Amino acid sequence: MPGLRNLFFSLLACLNLAASPFPLAAEEQSLHYDRIQLHSSATAEVENDTLIAVLYAQKEGSDPGVLTDSVNQLIAQAISEAKGREGIKVQTLGYQTSPIYQQQRFTGWRVRQSIRLQSMHSDKLSILLNKLQSTLALESISYAISPAQREKVEESLTLQAIDAFRRRADLVTKQFGRSQYRLVDMTIQSSDRPIQPVRMRASMMAREGTSTAPTLAAGSQTLRIGVTGTIELQIEQ
Repeated sequence: MPGLRNLFFSLLACLNLAASPFPLAAEEQSLHYDRIQLHSSATAEVENDTLIAVLYAQKEGSDPGVLTDSVNQLIAQAISEAKGREGIKVQTLGYQTSPIYQQQRFTGWRVRQSIRLQSMHSDKLSILLNKLQSTLALESISYAISPAQREKVEESLTLQAIDAFRRRADLVTKQFGRSQYRLVDMTIQSSDRPIQPVRMRASMMAREGTSTAPTLAAGSQTLRIGVTGTIELQIEQ
C-alpha cells in the first residue's frame, strides 16, 4: 500500500507540472502593450428653430366641480384656437386639483391644467400667445433645436470628430516611430447645453382684459460630438 500511495503522489506531481505552463501562457497572451487612449471633438453653434411655450388655466374656490368645469372650458377654447393655426402643435399637460390652506385651515380648492405649444414659426406663435394670455397664464418659454436640424448637424460633427481622431492617431503613431496602428475600441458621444425654460413673472400672467406679448429671442446652442478611443501601436517586424 505505501508503494501505491507513493505512485499516486508521483503521478499527481507530474500532472501539476505539466498543467502549470498553460495558465501562464494564457496570462501572457492577455497582456497588451503600446496602447494609447486618444480623444477628439467637434463643435458647432446652431440656431434654435423651435419655440416652446407652456400656459395654464387656474381657478380657486369652494366648489371643485365648478372650478373643474371652468378650467376645462378655458383649456378647450385654447386648444381649439391653437389647432386652427397652421404650423403650431398643441399638447395637454398635467391636471391638478389640490386643497388650499391658510394658517393650517382649509379654505378652498385650486384646479389647474397646462398646455404646451410648439412651433417653428415664432411669429405665428407669438401672435397666438398674445391672444391666449387674455384667458390663460404664461408659465414658461424656451427654444430648442428641431430633431431634423439636430440630426443633420450631429452627422456632420461626427465625421469631423472621427477625422480629427484619425489625424491624431497618425501623429502619435509616427512620433513613436511606428508605421501603423490598430483601433481597439471607440466611443462616440453627443452633448449640448439645452436652454432652460424662462419662467414668467407674475406681472406677465393673464389678467382680465389685458395681456402682454412676450419678447422672443431664439438664440443658439452649442452642439458637440466627442470621440474617445484606444489605439494599439503595431510592433515592427
